[in-house]
Amino acid sequence: MSANVPPDADADPRVLEFAREVFDTARRGEAATLASLIDQGLPPNLRNEKGDSLVMLASYHGHANAVRALIQRGADPDLRNDNGQTPLAGAAFKGYADVVGTLLDNGADVEGASPDGRTALMIAAMFNHLEIVEQLLARGASPNARDGAGNTAFDVANGMGATDCAARLARASGKTI
Repeated sequence: MSANVPPDADADPRVLEFAREVFDTARRGEAATLASLIDQGLPPNLRNEKGDSLVMLASYHGHANAVRALIQRGADPDLRNDNGQTPLAGAAFKGYADVVGTLLDNGADVEGASPDGRTALMIAAMFNHLEIVEQLLARGASPNARDGAGNTAFDVANGMGATDCAARLARASGKTI
């Protein structure tokens, strides 16, 4: 079950305030509160006006326990927001290795790409998050995948000056730098 909560002039202001508080609870990583709300009937894939799910918000803000609690109660670890971004990409961007591990342990697609073809590996590499690059490679992320512009994770890391990740990805893909 999925539910979006767009702004609605006809909606009860108390319901809208409750929805805002639920999304803030995910941002704060309050795993026990989120678990209780879902156990009482809150849709686990509830999304805000930008399409961000509770898992996306908890992932982006670095809360592995909240991510785990949500997924264990039926939340989709790969549910994309309105921009086509995944929770895994959000955690990779922010550098939250524990959240990346939690998402992967609970079924997130290691190769899930955004509409522009960028994978979590590319995003982690771009920002020189070496620990996450290692995790993703160990879980089967392809160092040879290309985004919509034809770039690999090595290409984006190298282009951003992310030298640690560029060197690791060069080894993974058999390149010399």
